[in-house]
Formats: sequence, C-alpha cells, structure tokens
Amino acid sequence: MSTVSLGMPTAPALAPRRVSRQVKVGAVLVGGGAPVSVQSMTTTVTSDVDATLRQIAELTAAGCEIVRVAVPSQDDADALPEIAAKSSIPVIADIHFQPRYVFAAIDAGCAAVRVNPGNIKKFDDKVAEIAAAAAAAGTPIRIGVNAGSLDKRLLAKHGRATPEALVESALWECSLFEEHGFTDLKISVKHHDPLVMVSAYRLLARRCDYPLHLGVTEAGPAFQGTVKSAVAFGILLGEGIGDTIRVSLSAPPVEEVKVGAQILESLGLRPRRLEIVSCPSCGRAQVDVYTLTEKVTAAFEGFPVPLRVAVMGCVVNGPGEAREADLGVSSGNGKGQIFVRGEVIKTVPESQIVETLLEEAMKLC
Repeated sequence: MSTVSLGMPTAPALAPRRVSRQVKVGAVLVGGGAPVSVQSMTTTVTSDVDATLRQIAELTAAGCEIVRVAVPSQDDADALPEIAAKSSIPVIADIHFQPRYVFAAIDAGCAAVRVNPGNIKKFDDKVAEIAAAAAAAGTPIRIGVNAGSLDKRLLAKHGRATPEALVESALWECSLFEEHGFTDLKISVKHHDPLVMVSAYRLLARRCDYPLHLGVTEAGPAFQGTVKSAVAFGILLGEGIGDTIRVSLSAPPVEEVKVGAQILESLGLRPRRLEIVSCPSCGRAQVDVYTLTEKVTAAFEGFPVPLRVAVMGCVVNGPGEAREADLGVSSGNGKGQIFVRGEVIKTVPESQIVETLLEEAMKLC
C-alpha cells in the first residue's frame, strides 16, 4: 500500500531559483535560496496598538511570515516600538512622504523599512542619512516602486509606467544607497497589470542580484485579485524569480495570506497542508458535490498534518482520484466508498461520510 507524500516535490518542477543576495528581515531570511515567504499588511490604524497587534496575531495564525504597517502620521510612528516588540513576526514600517518616519522606524526596532522614492520629496537628498542609520541598526530597506507613484522625472522620460521605467527607478535608488556602501536592499516594482508587472520583474531579475518582493499592486476585489496574483506569481516563481510575495486584495488581509500560501503550496514552494481534490460536478453526479465538499473542507479546517482528501461525485473519475489521495470518498446512490491510501476500507451512508473521513484521518496522525 503506497503512501502519497504531500511535502516538497521530490523532483524539481520549476526552473532553478534565481541566485540573489540575502537580507535578514528579523528572523526571516529573504533571498539567497531561502524559502519564499508570505507577507501582508495590516488595515488597522497603526497608532491603535491593541487593534494592530490583534490583526498581526490573526495574520500569523493564517501563515503570514512578515507584516507591514502603515506609518502616515507621528502617532503611528510613536506606536512602532511597542508593535515591533510585541509582534510575533517581523514588522516592516511602510513610509511615504515623510523621511523622518524612516528614522523613527529604524529607532523603533522595526525589522525593515519600505520606502517609495517616487512620493518622498527630495528623497535622494536623504539617502546618505538613511543608509547610515539603517547600517548602524542592521535594518534592511525595501525600495518599493509603484506604477501609481512613479517619479515624475521618469514618467516624463518614458511617457507612462512601463517596465523599463519601473526598473530604472528602482535601480537608480539602489545606486544611491550603493554610493554610501549600503546594499542591504530588496526591491519591488509593482503594477496593477500582471503582464506589465511580469515584464518588469523579468527585466529587474536580469539587471541585479537583489532579492525581489513580488506583488501585483491594487489587484482588485478578492476574486479578480486572486486570479491576477496567481497568474503573475505563477509565471515568475515558475521561472525562479521571486523571494517574498504579497497578494494585494480589496479584502481582509487574512484572505491575502491564504491566497499567497495556497499559491506557494500549489507550486511546491511551501509544504502542503490540507488539499481538497473535488470534482466540479456534472450530470453524472449522484450526490450534491458542492455541499459535500463544503462540509468536508469545514470539518478539516486547521487539521494539524498535511493531508490530501478527495471528494468525488460519481464512478467515472471518483475511484481513481480517491485512490491517489490520503483519504477519499467516491459517492453515489446515497452511499460513499471510503478510501484510505488507495484501499477501499468501507462503504457508509451519505450522512456518515464526513464523520468517517475525520475518524480515518485521525488514525493517520
């Protein structure tokens, strides 16, 4: 009786990872062959420390490994020391417009600082001071270039936020830090169009060895944003490009983490947890596949070990798919054949399918 492994694939299915230098964001390594990490950003007012820490705890429980918090005001900057100290995952301060908050974030002990050069007035003039402060504290900097806030000089040169414009902006800012001996950098060049974004990261990957933070910015509502992010990340990660990811959705940030983790699991870049293999249903189905799948998914939420569970609605593909899973059910005529690692162990009434699958799953732990 064979066991189906749900861990990392035994043979590489993707292109080799791009070789990059490595930065340390708190306890999380980014680049240099480290596992691709999942990030998100809080939606709370950062100065509300309790609310922000609660949301960080929720994100951590969902699988988030690095969290970013917005710092648009002095009150937010003042909250950073407590948040950075009490968060269970590394905190990155997101700075726009006011360079003085960069120094506040470094002094607060944030694990990294994200700066968007395009919307920080006279940012170039502050690079020497920022580099010195970040180097002294061992704080990495993310150069976060966005299509919507590209430096006006580059917009004038390129006409719009082209891949070339995004990359030129990022590498220019990196060169300013490099002039001061600071190379503890990672880069993002985000765009709302997945194809433009993919082109930008491909170009950037060829022109530097800094670790890359992937993101489709303003990706949209949950469904649209999930599809756009999955397409773009799938292309780039499949080519070995990308060291950390953030899915940007107009949805609660926990949903961003779930989508990001699922993308990595689907590509074999993160050990799989629960995987439901279920048929789309059709006229052959003799059971309500949708409802049964929802019940099985809910019952196995948070299951402590990686598990592939097949939920099938007819005898065409059902038995074969069920045999390829750790657990499975092939349903029809008010009954379900229960499979455990390739073997039919029993047939139960439809009403007992979910509880039987759970019972058998516990025996596998």
